[in-house]
Amino acid sequence: MAEVTNSNLFSINAGILPKDACVVIVRTEWNAAIIDKLSEGCERTLKNHGIQNVVVITVPGAFEIPFGIKSYWDSTKYADNRAHAFIAIGCVLRGDTPHFDYVCKAVTDGVVQLNLQLPVPTIFGVLTIDNQQQADERTGGKHGHKGEEAALTAIKMIGLVQTFKKHSQ
Repeated sequence: MAEVTNSNLFSINAGILPKDACVVIVRTEWNAAIIDKLSEGCERTLKNHGIQNVVVITVPGAFEIPFGIKSYWDSTKYADNRAHAFIAIGCVLRGDTPHFDYVCKAVTDGVVQLNLQLPVPTIFGVLTIDNQQQADERTGGKHGHKGEEAALTAIKMIGLVQTFKKHSQ
């Protein structure tokens, strides 16, 4: 089982962060109580690490997350306040039909495609869970807080990209 305690995620040495870094959180409407916890932890962690420019966009469900990210990027990529990273926040709960499998695959594949197409990272903060207990364990319980972890990952990836830019000059 993947445990955050087996990583150095909480060790922050993010490299070079732009002072005006912008992180865009794209969150879903489904499973609102879980999403609210993930988003609150994500936003709090970004602000605690100096990222003040946080934009939150809401889409109906996890399936729509990649479209929301791509549309936002396309409309702001030449703006001064364009995103330095995106964070996809969603929660897909297993039900009685194969719908769970289709949605999980679609959002996962969409985030992978965005990471290959966009010049900024898209962080996967989508819970794919079987029940409420698993959600509770991942929103501040024994498996940590996946919203906070997504924020830390975004900060580190922004620093990584900035380091590449500095070395290529």
